[in-house]
Amino acid sequence: MGSGSSSYRPKAIYLDIDGRIQKVVFSKYCNSSDIMDLFCIATGLPRNTTISLLTTDDAMVSIDPTMPANSESTPYKVRPVALKQLSEKEELIQSVLTQVAEQFSRAFKINELKAEVANHLAVLEKRVELEGLKVVEIEKCKSDIKKMREELAARSNRTSCPCKYSFLDNSKKLTPQRDVPTYPKYLLSPETIEGLRKPTFDVWLWEPNEMLSCLEHMYHDLCLVRDFSINPITLKRWLGMITLILATDMARHAEIMDSFKEKMENFDYSNEEHMTLLKMILIKCCDISNEVRPMEVAEPWVDCLLEEYFMQSDREKSEGLPVAPFMDRDKVTKATAQIGFIKFVLIPMFETVTKLFPAVEESMLQPLWESRDRYEELKQMDDAMTERKSESRAGGGTDKSREKSRDGKPSEDLA
Repeated sequence: MGSGSSSYRPKAIYLDIDGRIQKVVFSKYCNSSDIMDLFCIATGLPRNTTISLLTTDDAMVSIDPTMPANSESTPYKVRPVALKQLSEKEELIQSVLTQVAEQFSRAFKINELKAEVANHLAVLEKRVELEGLKVVEIEKCKSDIKKMREELAARSNRTSCPCKYSFLDNSKKLTPQRDVPTYPKYLLSPETIEGLRKPTFDVWLWEPNEMLSCLEHMYHDLCLVRDFSINPITLKRWLGMITLILATDMARHAEIMDSFKEKMENFDYSNEEHMTLLKMILIKCCDISNEVRPMEVAEPWVDCLLEEYFMQSDREKSEGLPVAPFMDRDKVTKATAQIGFIKFVLIPMFETVTKLFPAVEESMLQPLWESRDRYEELKQMDDAMTERKSESRAGGGTDKSREKSRDGKPSEDLA
């Protein structure tokens, strides 16, 4: 079934026209003359021009329906050979036909009709290609299920399982369960599809679910699904993982936390939306869980992070750029930075998770409370040391003034 639909696909040839790549598509029913005319039109040459095609190695290619297909990275170079000379009678006929064609074109809008037909053909070709891919994906899924059944049957034969039911029990149907994530699908406009092919495409203008639809289209458009035989279930799982990775963006922290708190009142483990939010929260906990670990493990990483922040702010200051306050070494200390992050980000998030998983309190919340207390003690020590330094500088200035007055004129002091 899959081979039947793919064998009828038209052939595509890529031409190099002064550095611009032009795609020409024709069916197997075209003859050599028709194909030659198509190439001439694509290159902007008169239709009665004789041309030759050369490969990247300057080897000549025959122009006929069986000519070898190429790719966008290996286009054929077009070389005009000669322009056929017409007799006076043929030129007159050609002139009359040209005028008649122009009149028909103006009367019946042939050019607009051509463009519309070409667009419809392109849509149909894309639909045929996608239908062929769907057939391949369905067959691959069937093959995967068959292999899974065979593997389960083999395991059942190898081991003496004390289970109540055997995998080979005819009264029990084997139904492999797969956790395949879903997300809203969006129909991409032609402008968006064209923009995806350019390096200037701005992904930050799109919502996460919209970006997933763009990514899925790119996987098919770049033939990654076909060339690497990507199982559609594997692709959907991969896109689902990207959804979770995007949740670690701290710019979305408040949004995700608010949504999760709303679901907490009546959390339903069978609800896919609830479970997706839970997964987002859990991966966020993993992403910023440094302070949950023991102090001797966590603190060196804090030092590295602060040093990275300070180096960036120093560079920004030297270049006259704005500096984020939490990265400025003149305004932030390790204690102040960590107290705010632990109190307002980490503890509220882990406390929310504790409502679903009480065991989190002892293993994760307790270390966070201890870490917060430790940094508050460190802040008190830093404040006390700063205050002593200020008093020392103030006291040192007074003592020096007194010494100067005593050493300056002792006779006047005695008088």
